[in-house]
Amino acid sequence: MSSEPPVRGWIDPNFPNPMGPGDATIIIYGYTPSIVVAILGIVLFALAGVLHIWQLFKYRSWYFSTMIVGIAFEIVGYVFRALSAKVDPYRVTYFVVQYFFIVVAPVFFAAAIYTILSLLINATGRHHAPLPPKAILWIFITCDVVATVVQILGAALIGIAESNRKDPTTPNNILLAGLAFQAFTFLLFIILLAAFIARARKVMFEVVTKWFYLAFIAAVVLFYLRVCFRLAETAEGLYGELNTHEVYFGCLEFMPVVVAVWLLAIWHPGRCVPRGTSVMRSDV
Repeated sequence: MSSEPPVRGWIDPNFPNPMGPGDATIIIYGYTPSIVVAILGIVLFALAGVLHIWQLFKYRSWYFSTMIVGIAFEIVGYVFRALSAKVDPYRVTYFVVQYFFIVVAPVFFAAAIYTILSLLINATGRHHAPLPPKAILWIFITCDVVATVVQILGAALIGIAESNRKDPTTPNNILLAGLAFQAFTFLLFIILLAAFIARARKVMFEVVTKWFYLAFIAAVVLFYLRVCFRLAETAEGLYGELNTHEVYFGCLEFMPVVVAVWLLAIWHPGRCVPRGTSVMRSDV
């Protein structure tokens, strides 16, 4: 009798495994990725990228260039997801590359979010902020980089474990640790943002319109929703409900990020947020 464990996971009966040197015995996604979702991702992020690039140069808002990098990462990620959908869903390389780019992209989006808060602090008065703008950037960007490196390591080890038919529990726990740390630090950022808004509420609309604030807050919540989804998905394990049904990916990973990116394209900080300290109040 063979000592190898039985194959566990999704095998598409309509897509025979090519059994190439780079193919896992199962589809690591937990399902066969939809080509529709992949194409929508490529198109919507590409269009948003054009709009962001145009405003980046028009308003010379170079500080917001991390959004462009994040969008480029999303496009690459969905291109490889499309390859998984139509060429070979069992290919470990396709899975790891799409996971890498789709997971890393929000780090650049988060950096842009932190930059916006720094601009708002400078525009309304630094005395409204619990932390200096530069400290916000350094602390939270560093935390995001650490969390993302741990996630990438965990995802890569999951791919290796599945391709070798090994137990992926330990790699999944590594991935879970990275996501938990990211969720915790982003929650701290949301608390910091709420504290700033509470302190600056008397002057905030003198500098920036309420629509920009609403769009910014919505984008922050959507990005956090995405982090929470990834955390819950990983906590369930590789064969959990969230990990084996693409509808959750579409609604809780794809859609929140797309909407957030478009919100920040429509209410672009280069157009909506003034540079420097525009409001000084002696009564605060």
